[in-house]
Amino acid sequence: MRTVEFDHGRACLRLIDQRQLPGDLAYTYCEDYWQVAQAIREMVVRGAPAIGVSAAFGLALAAQSSESNDLIGLQNDLKQAAKILRAARPTAVNLEWCLQLILVMADGWQGDAASLRYAVLSAAQRIADQDVEINRRMARFGAALIEDGDTIIHHCNTGALAAVEWGTALGVVRMAYDMGKRIFVLVDETRPRLQGSRLTAWELEQYGIPYAIICDSASGYFLRSGQAQMVLFGADRVAANGDVANKIGTYMLALAARDNSVPVYAVVPTSTIDLSLANGEHIVIEERGQEEVLNLQINGSRVAPDQAVARNPAFDVTPHHLLNAIITENGIVYPPFLDNLPRAFSDQ
Repeated sequence: MRTVEFDHGRACLRLIDQRQLPGDLAYTYCEDYWQVAQAIREMVVRGAPAIGVSAAFGLALAAQSSESNDLIGLQNDLKQAAKILRAARPTAVNLEWCLQLILVMADGWQGDAASLRYAVLSAAQRIADQDVEINRRMARFGAALIEDGDTIIHHCNTGALAAVEWGTALGVVRMAYDMGKRIFVLVDETRPRLQGSRLTAWELEQYGIPYAIICDSASGYFLRSGQAQMVLFGADRVAANGDVANKIGTYMLALAARDNSVPVYAVVPTSTIDLSLANGEHIVIEERGQEEVLNLQINGSRVAPDQAVARNPAFDVTPHHLLNAIITENGIVYPPFLDNLPRAFSDQ
């Protein structure tokens, strides 16, 4: 089952609607790139790899719906669609990476508009298929770091739902479990949208991997008491020096792990590494609406006062010195990241 899949019969993009999980496994169908952008913005689909692939298929839909019969007109329509898709969520670099792959191909196209329409869809499908293989390669590298009997703290959701099919950090956990290693996962609930308790826990149940949900603020307790041997998370953008932008709360988790000598690993495809940014200070941090924080209810009543206001940054930046390594599809990258991260691209 793929999180992101093009339905050729209906000529639309099918997405698992992650807002409905774990209660319902429902789908959203996007018939044009505007609907894809809306699905990304409203977190129907989320996770850096899944967002990027969705945007690629958004361009495929833009190509098919374009009324331009000439090549230049179609190329311009693709650029306009890319602007809308790019603005949907600014932090995840995979979105821009996927868009650029297709735009560069389109700009250099030597055929006619009809052949470009077909080529854009084929390119998007190729990106989706490659994502699955990339994730599996990362999982094999990362699983080698997990010892039999380890307990792992995992933040947010980085499984199949965050990618096309396999997953990044949770894909590592899944691979280790499939190899026969006895592991246990402490799942940060990941406020305010609870991607951990809603999505990661749901995925772990599908795989049969034992887990327990914990409050985000409980991670320090388990790390200090020696009840966790590793911290795993993904990323939405990695700067050239190894600074990592990931779901809010990652920084505090990494700080607590470092203070207790527990290794911390970010699991990311090379498409998430942005060598154009010197450090994490240059990463744009998305701030979402305050209602995600304020609408929490207990016993049917809103917790916050009616006139309360909230701040809701979706991501934070974990400095590179808090990471033991970054796991990519081309191998495990160790410090110094400024020297070693570029080498992760050597096999591409």
